[in-house]
Amino acid sequence: MILALVSCRLYSGSTVAPRVPSPGKPMMQEARSAAPSRKKATSAATKPGGQSSAGTGPFFQHYQSAVQLLQQGRYDKARIALESLLPTAPAEFKERCQMYLTTCERQLAGHSLDFPTPEEHYDYAVSQINTGYYEEAREQLESILAGHPEADYAYYGLALLDSIAGRTQDCLGNLARAIELNPRNRLQARSDSDFQSMVDDPRFTELLYPEVP
Repeated sequence: MILALVSCRLYSGSTVAPRVPSPGKPMMQEARSAAPSRKKATSAATKPGGQSSAGTGPFFQHYQSAVQLLQQGRYDKARIALESLLPTAPAEFKERCQMYLTTCERQLAGHSLDFPTPEEHYDYAVSQINTGYYEEAREQLESILAGHPEADYAYYGLALLDSIAGRTQDCLGNLARAIELNPRNRLQARSDSDFQSMVDDPRFTELLYPEVP
């Protein structure tokens, strides 16, 4: 899945959200990072060494239901569900709920998408990926690059989408560009399960481990 997803901005690190099955479409991981570079980090719901309690129980069940409503295009009901979750959302889910809520509001408004910053634009693209709308997400990422050609996180997002779609050459090209702009993307990609389809390609290995003879 792309962008080991939480609500992730690919700054330099990010968090990953639990995957909620999308009918007929694979889900990618949510990603959002910390600061200067925007990339994915470890999952907020499942941390190394154990599971977070946020991944079980009534809240998580309601959260899954809300995301499923969003995936089905039932934005009005998804918005109501997310609004009810926000006040009591655990810290690792609050940002995701807000991101999905923004997506619902934009969809219901039906107006042209305008984003104050490329980071917010990227968040919207991530929400599209998380709900299985890969082509729409690709359009958003390409739009980011049209205005911000040095946005390494957008190239990284495209590489993840290419990996999911089996577009090997495009994946290598976009990932190479992301690494060129921000070398930390190389470390991120090494632990990113969304590149699973690429692991047997020697060019991918060479890109991630150039120091290995």
